[in-house]
Amino acid sequence: MSRRTLPPPPPPEDIRAWPDRESLLADRARAMGELSRLSIGVPRLLLLWLTAAGFAAGWGLIGAALKTFQESIDVLSYMTVAVFVGLGLAGMLPTGLVIGFGIRRDKVVRERLAQWSSLARDPARDVRFRSPGESLFWLVPSFLLCALGLWLSFAVPATAERGRETYAEVTMLVGFGFILWLTGLLGVAKAVSHYRWAVRLLAGVPSAARGEGAHL
Repeated sequence: MSRRTLPPPPPPEDIRAWPDRESLLADRARAMGELSRLSIGVPRLLLLWLTAAGFAAGWGLIGAALKTFQESIDVLSYMTVAVFVGLGLAGMLPTGLVIGFGIRRDKVVRERLAQWSSLARDPARDVRFRSPGESLFWLVPSFLLCALGLWLSFAVPATAERGRETYAEVTMLVGFGFILWLTGLLGVAKAVSHYRWAVRLLAGVPSAARGEGAHL
């Protein structure tokens, strides 16, 4: 979801040419810092929300087309439906592709983080990659989005009354609920994945060093 070039993976073992351990650790820290920022940084979450909002706007136009089609059937309504559907797809297709490419890119970022972190142990630098604040910023709002999405997806159809809500309105709200749920699920998965990686990275690091990292 970002055009910024990712740090490359570490070179194969047979062609590594670091002059000493300190040089290796310095390159490792730089690569992991950039990869961690691209993975769990706050701008990434804001970009996910912005993209999901664009997808939801496209779905809203599709819902408006369904409602128009259900309320009246004539030449003008067919034209209106066609315009709404076209605009809706124009919003959903590119934003859906951006989200898909972002998921694929995140997989590459996780793989490269694992590759760089496995090169050596460096507790003094690694404690800063816990990023507890960023993880919470991903986890809490994403969990709330999941809860709201599930509520819309199940409560709206269960409480809909014939003659009060139309099928088009229920379908549109359920779709919004699914979008919210999926967006929140992506955020929760990112936060949990980063936490698990940080736990493995810091396994065996003395508690005093972890405490220092909390202030970095």
